[in-house]
Amino acid sequence: MIPLNDLLLFAGACLLLVLTPGPNMIYLISRSLCQGRMAGVISLFGVVVGFLVHMLAAAVGLSAVFKTVPLAYEILKWAGAAYLMWLAWQAVKPGARSPFEPRALPADTPRKLFTMGFLTNLLNPKVAIFYVSFFPQFIDPERGSVFMQSVTLGLTQTAVSFMVNLLIAISAAGIAAWFARNRTWMAAQRYLMGGVLAALAVRMMMEPRR
Repeated sequence: MIPLNDLLLFAGACLLLVLTPGPNMIYLISRSLCQGRMAGVISLFGVVVGFLVHMLAAAVGLSAVFKTVPLAYEILKWAGAAYLMWLAWQAVKPGARSPFEPRALPADTPRKLFTMGFLTNLLNPKVAIFYVSFFPQFIDPERGSVFMQSVTLGLTQTAVSFMVNLLIAISAAGIAAWFARNRTWMAAQRYLMGGVLAALAVRMMMEPRR
């Protein structure tokens, strides 16, 4: 299976990536600020279920690619590297917005909170693209089942995202106020994210053919 050092590297990258602005974080922060912590937590559980759907789809798809079309991995690798470079540019481009600029949202029932969290994640194409472009860096068919490796990575990413977003949901008001007073750190964070994503893209491009 996946070596511990590779899994820790993957978890560290996921930790940085989950802090990158995106629809999930913006929705959770906005919901927590507008309707309270519990609303943010309920929405988060919907987001987690969405992650599990993306994970299973990616695991099945990557298993088929690795087994039946070896050349497809090369195409996927370069497409994934290009996508990561695009994400790096999105992080550092002029005018990039902070996720801690919430939208005003009306109050919703717990059922709708869960459903909206689920749909926000499920219908976000960036999540699916991230799974397909990022996982191949850490999967090696010689280590065993590609499907189980994909599931391991997916569960790791989901766990990291859940823990970080849970902390954000229960302390959204304080975090938003802190970032409002520390714009310099926010700018530094964007460049850090861009650098990490660019480095991951280069690593993907340097990977030998499998």
